[in-house]
Amino acid sequence: LTPNHLDWVQVREEGNHLFKSGDAQGALSCYTKALKLTEADASKGAIPIRHNFYHCLTPLSSPTALDSDPGDIKARFRRAQALQKLGRLDQAFLDAQKCAQLEPKNKAFQELLRLLGTQIQQKLSSTDARVQQMFKLLLDDSAQLSDKQKAAQNLVVLSREDAGAEQVFRNDGVKLLQKLLASHHEDIVLSALRTLVGLCTGHQSRTMAIVHELGMPQLCAVMGSGASAVSLAACHLLQVMFEALTEGMKRDIRGKDEAILPEPSRELRSMLQHLLDMMPAATVSGPGRDSAINLLVKQVPRKSLRNPDNSVTLWTVDHGLKKVLEVAGTVPELADGPPLTDNTPMSCSVLLNKLYDDLKCDSERENFNRLCEEYVHQPALESKVRAIQAVSVLLQGPSDVGNRTLELSGVMETVIAMCASENLIHQQVAVETLIHAAGKAKRASFITANGVALLKDLYKTSENDRIRVRALVGLCKLGSAGGTDFSMKQFAEGSTLKLAKQCRKWLCNDSLPATSRRWAVEGLAYLTFDADVKEDLVEDKKALNAMFELAKSEDKTVLFAVGSTLVNCTNSYDVEKPDPQLVELAKYAKQHVPEEHPKDAQFFVEKRLLKLLQAGVVSALVCMVKQESPALTDACKECIARVFLALVERQEDRGMVVAQGGGKALIPLATENTDVGKVKASQALAKITITSNPEIAFPGERIYEVVRPLVNLLHLECTLLQNFEALMALTNLAGINERLRSKIIKEKAVSKVEGYMFEEHELVRAAATECMCNLALSTEVQKLFLATGNDRLKLVVLFCGEEDERLRKAAAGTLAMLTAEQPELCARIPGTTSHWLEILQALLLSDSQDLRHRGVVIALNIMQAERDLTEKLMESEALEILSVMAKEDTDARGPIAKIAQQCLEVAVRYGIIKSAEGRVGKATSDS
Repeated sequence: LTPNHLDWVQVREEGNHLFKSGDAQGALSCYTKALKLTEADASKGAIPIRHNFYHCLTPLSSPTALDSDPGDIKARFRRAQALQKLGRLDQAFLDAQKCAQLEPKNKAFQELLRLLGTQIQQKLSSTDARVQQMFKLLLDDSAQLSDKQKAAQNLVVLSREDAGAEQVFRNDGVKLLQKLLASHHEDIVLSALRTLVGLCTGHQSRTMAIVHELGMPQLCAVMGSGASAVSLAACHLLQVMFEALTEGMKRDIRGKDEAILPEPSRELRSMLQHLLDMMPAATVSGPGRDSAINLLVKQVPRKSLRNPDNSVTLWTVDHGLKKVLEVAGTVPELADGPPLTDNTPMSCSVLLNKLYDDLKCDSERENFNRLCEEYVHQPALESKVRAIQAVSVLLQGPSDVGNRTLELSGVMETVIAMCASENLIHQQVAVETLIHAAGKAKRASFITANGVALLKDLYKTSENDRIRVRALVGLCKLGSAGGTDFSMKQFAEGSTLKLAKQCRKWLCNDSLPATSRRWAVEGLAYLTFDADVKEDLVEDKKALNAMFELAKSEDKTVLFAVGSTLVNCTNSYDVEKPDPQLVELAKYAKQHVPEEHPKDAQFFVEKRLLKLLQAGVVSALVCMVKQESPALTDACKECIARVFLALVERQEDRGMVVAQGGGKALIPLATENTDVGKVKASQALAKITITSNPEIAFPGERIYEVVRPLVNLLHLECTLLQNFEALMALTNLAGINERLRSKIIKEKAVSKVEGYMFEEHELVRAAATECMCNLALSTEVQKLFLATGNDRLKLVVLFCGEEDERLRKAAAGTLAMLTAEQPELCARIPGTTSHWLEILQALLLSDSQDLRHRGVVIALNIMQAERDLTEKLMESEALEILSVMAKEDTDARGPIAKIAQQCLEVAVRYGIIKSAEGRVGKATSDS
């Protein structure tokens, strides 16, 4: 359906037919096209189409007539009718109310308003009756448990609708829910929590009332209960409450939450204080404590460092840092602290790191350091063990603070002494601290000199598996101090291979607890800097499977170790290749020059990637991304993004990555990550979008989430390759539908694409022009070309005359489409360059069939637009060229010949040339 072949009436009628047959989406597409056909001449035909548009309104966020004309009262009326049919009565009522206010005497508006009022009352009455029925059943002590469970579930469903949530709230439902929270049945407690989520979501006034009525002590007590599912549900409720209080009224609920509310900061501080009080409480379960830490990680630090206000972080440091350190210093085996899970120490590290990173100046950091030092300086022996454990956690989080506490008088000596202790718990704490300290440059040389012998002795003589595996990791870490530099070996030749073999043996030993096997992965994360170790690991399918199973397990602390190991195996870390001249100078000056291991060459890397894919690495990475835990840090996400980018490097591997969920997993990695991680994940998305069908790789609404990461790659800080791949991917997306083009335009991509059309690199310039060609299918972009005082059209015309064939095809395609959609542009072409006619003739005479096709379409569009331009063409060699083209492919009558014939027919109709017995020639004065 194009402007050249079908007028808007036919398109509208087709839309009407599709709508009557039940195909609302097809009708919407037709009405969109019909509107586009009528926009050029501002025909009145657009008015009925615009009204019909709302008959097939869907929840999809398609551009609507009200976006361009909010005052279109009939369009608003149609939308109200559509919303009524969709059951969204509240929103329909607001539209109908607006229509009735603008035209009070319009009977249709008044009738719809009355009808909606009746329907809303009926719905409220029906909902109220259902709510009352559920309440009665839940309060009936004689009712069966199964009936109560069903009633509680029904409340969850009702609370997800605006009317249901309001009825539950107004019927004193919070008190009932408070009673249900005290139930001994987990299903009923979960239903109560999920109902409260429905009441609080996006509603500030209800949330404040619920916080006051339930009280944070009860909510924290529920979250601190032993049941993991209940703890997570309570955590989700508190997260929703925080969001409702901090974000306030949202645009889509305006009108529902009209109460004049006090500033919620007091409630927020109270909620944070209760979460901090949960930290050292012995009555709080391990999962409950993890949930509280998770909430603090999400709610306390600033969302953006551009926001100068970090007062919540400062308040949390002053009121709660010591409580967090008390948890960080807890050694579960000593049984004198609050209960922890395996994930708690890592969660504490993340929280401490987030708090420290959110500080703005030296005085704030000094206060943080002072509070940590006060905790570490404790005299009693058991307190010393807790202090060293806290140092270990700090070294994994804010490492600057950890290093500073490690350098305090007597701390390092205590660590060394505890390593030699006969007490296994003391040994374990000290060895772990030694391992975390070994990664810090300041301490590495000291530990290498003094700790290797101690760790070797522990590994050989200890009879406890937990100590041996930790000592092994310490040796692995020290043995990999040279990183990827092949020439920097800490130990004798072959030692790292022996260590790695032992790590793989521990990893595959199912009789060991997951915590001990996790340390084996930690060791491999260091040893895989050595390419020999990488090669051995990818050949060991059993070890790979064991590592992937750990990555999918409940133990979240293993995520970074797995990510780091995979980054090393895939060589997806950044390596700066030194300038050859500088290398020669360094050698001459007898300075150290890093050397690459022979097995880190591209050939070996590709083989390793293939083996990892075959072993199921994608499903492991997808599971890692899904983990809801503070242990999934930005650094961990960056590792995963790096590995994904390496896995999609080869085109033939991308289908496997997409099929196993890689496309879906990459989207959050491209939006919530380190700056480097975002770029890596976005580039992986670009590679997938270039060679896969985007609608299959990113089905449904997910395809629209891909746009922003791709547009973010159009940045000067990104490499030209990343720019090129982003342009290619956006070209594919822009060719799919108008909604995607609108999304790309909304992300302000057009000006960026235009900028790359001036890039010196041929491929980037051509890719940008191809992208513009597809974007120009949108009326909004066409208007940019129509606007006066710009050289957009001139650039496209000049590109049609460039030597680069890919660029010429893209430019000619853009020009063909623009001149078809906006005939007004045809008259401007001669003003762009005096060589326009030569450029067009060169297209018509090209050896490339694609260029000839584009050229003849441009010629037809120009000739149909203006008689004067047709005369200029017919006075040139174009007449002879078109005549020859019209006679080509006479048997098949190919598209080029047909369009050339149409060009000649236009000239004949104008009377510029005449046709006699199939021969074409210039018209005489008599004709």
